[in-house]
Amino acid sequence: MRYFWAALQFETRLHFKDQPDLTAEDLGHGTRYFPLVGLVVGGISLLAGKILLHTLGWTPFTTAVLALLPLAVTGGLHADGFMDTMDGVLSCRDRERMLAIMKDSRVGSYGVLAFVGWLLLYWSMLLSMPPGLALTAACIAPVIGRLGMVRALASYPYARKTGMGQVFAQMADWRTVRYATITTVLISIFWGWAGLLALLGGLLMASEMARHLAEKLDGLTGDTYGCIELMSEAAVLLVIMLYASWSGQTAQGILL
Repeated sequence: MRYFWAALQFETRLHFKDQPDLTAEDLGHGTRYFPLVGLVVGGISLLAGKILLHTLGWTPFTTAVLALLPLAVTGGLHADGFMDTMDGVLSCRDRERMLAIMKDSRVGSYGVLAFVGWLLLYWSMLLSMPPGLALTAACIAPVIGRLGMVRALASYPYARKTGMGQVFAQMADWRTVRYATITTVLISIFWGWAGLLALLGGLLMASEMARHLAEKLDGLTGDTYGCIELMSEAAVLLVIMLYASWSGQTAQGILL
């Protein structure tokens, strides 16, 4: 369990257990537990959504909380990576300049605009779904998004000579991917066809984003891992929204 707690404490603001002697290797081993950390994040959203649904109803405020709560729980860790990646990649500079822009702690206009757009789409897709499926999406999106990130860690080299993300990339072997994949598949199966289709959509987005970014940067960085995670979550919501529309479902998903 040491590695799970290490992953939870790195990925979120939830510190249930004091581990002052954590090492970089502990964090690297924790990579296999990223989908379980996503389940914790999604579970918090699910609980909050159910409470709000029964007290306030299915309102724009309820879906706004569902969109913002994961960012609060994670401290915006992946959102920061997403914005830095957008600043670098959308600058259309050469590789070295893009990496330098991404390393800058300041957020530029490309990053802000991209994140505002992502958040607006995330919120609107939740609002467009029946409550049952929206709560399902809010629960499993962080799980699938983190599996996409784990697969990217194992599939592409690290683009920098040093960096925090390098620890995870070095430790993410295919045994780690197998463990994370089995965990995510089992969680997705629980939600039926909506979960399985969302899993396929999320992994497809993660694969394409990782390939595109790796081509531009000759590898991936810690920032791009966060970008891949958020884009995979958006793909999960898109698939479930389309599933609801095509199948005519109005309540399938988590029991209300």
